[in-house]
Amino acid sequence: MKVKTRMKNFIKKPTNKSNLKSPPAGDLGGFTRLKVSESMELMDFLLAKMGGMKRNSIKSLLSHRQILVNDQITTQYNLPLKTGDLVIVSSVRGNTELFHPKVRIIFEDPYLIVIEKQENILTVKTDHGNELTAFSILKKHVQKSAKNNRIYTVHRLDRETSGVLVFAKSQEIQQILQEKWHTDVKKRIYVAVVEGKPPKESDKIVSWLTENEKSLKIHSSSVDNGGQQAVTRYRVIKSNCDYSLLEIELETGRKNQIRVHLQSIGCPIAGDKKYGAKTSPIARVALHARILEFYHPVTKKIVRFETPVPRKFLHLFH
Repeated sequence: MKVKTRMKNFIKKPTNKSNLKSPPAGDLGGFTRLKVSESMELMDFLLAKMGGMKRNSIKSLLSHRQILVNDQITTQYNLPLKTGDLVIVSSVRGNTELFHPKVRIIFEDPYLIVIEKQENILTVKTDHGNELTAFSILKKHVQKSAKNNRIYTVHRLDRETSGVLVFAKSQEIQQILQEKWHTDVKKRIYVAVVEGKPPKESDKIVSWLTENEKSLKIHSSSVDNGGQQAVTRYRVIKSNCDYSLLEIELETGRKNQIRVHLQSIGCPIAGDKKYGAKTSPIARVALHARILEFYHPVTKKIVRFETPVPRKFLHLFH
């Protein structure tokens, strides 16, 4: 399967509007917005538009991550621009680049940081201890640029689950995203390696989930027992004698939903002993959050973040 990491914007209007507005045209609030009217490289465009600014000054803005093209930070001076692109010059220095084996930034703008989290690391710390988390890594990272920089958790992935994870840069953005998460998130697609092969090539699983207070394990019921209704769609991508690679789309986002639903059809996720797995071929729970698509809280455009299927998943089918 060939999967490329990318971010796409589609111009759509959400049903609910926020009071928070994108920086207006011209120079206001530390942002200068410039519309591209003809194709050229970024450096040539900024030399022409920035009122006599020298090449070295523009390179300094780029190196300090103060230039955004179509809402995404860039440091590439020769980035090709096309008609209709939006270039934003910020008066505030952006964060330095992050190099960490457990966290990779795949998108950043003045409002959001979107990362790919690796397995075996929590999103945020629990009540016990001060272990390394995705949150602590990002917090330390943004405060290298300015001590008053903050990040805020929007949603979470389990310790063993890798994939796309979103953080906000302000409490206001965090609140907007969390309040509208169930309506403004348009796609949540995962991939998983499961034991065996599902009874159908594709299907929709609907059940009601409840949590055992002592074991903290989620249980699934095919009839309404007062629990939370959960809906999961899946399709088989690859399979062999031992395992199947599934693409999974969530219609609801309940705790451990994918894990318990796949167990309920006799195909627990490989490595997930809590929910019935007997094998662990890649020494982890083989679940990855591959695609997340939602309305941006400020631009109101749909943004899409996509990560590759982990190679260890694919190697099981060679």
